[in-house]
Amino acid sequence: MDYIAVVDTMFARVDMGSQVLDELSKCPGYKERFEVIHSSVPGFKDLAVECKRLIENSRCAIAIAIGMAGKAEIDQVCAHEASQGLMMARLLTNTHIIEVFVHEIEEDDPEKLVQLCINRARSHARNAYWMLFEPEELTKRAGQGVRQGADDAGPL
Repeated sequence: MDYIAVVDTMFARVDMGSQVLDELSKCPGYKERFEVIHSSVPGFKDLAVECKRLIENSRCAIAIAIGMAGKAEIDQVCAHEASQGLMMARLLTNTHIIEVFVHEIEEDDPEKLVQLCINRARSHARNAYWMLFEPEELTKRAGQGVRQGADDAGPL
């Protein structure tokens, strides 16, 4: 049995964690091949240690770290710091941590921003599943300009 860690934040303005959990529940082998361990933390900078803790203590094979940066410059700085922490956690645990960050500056229209959050969360949930169980699905999409949450850019 494999475990997938899903760690989200209270700071996010969209419940992307629920989107990830729902998407993973639709993947083949849910409950037979893998289970999900869900945890919530206050903000971005708490994601790395929680992902690392779940990887090491709960034997998670992969983690999904979910966060949302506000529009303020300090929020962008915090997102960058959180990303650096996640990189360190990846290297210290030798385990993939899928970073699912949405920045409010990506979209001005609130309805479109919510949809972006939903699409990105679900796309990365599927990516995590593929990384563990069907890596050939990622290989089929390599070099195709696939985007998570937004329209694909397409190949050149």
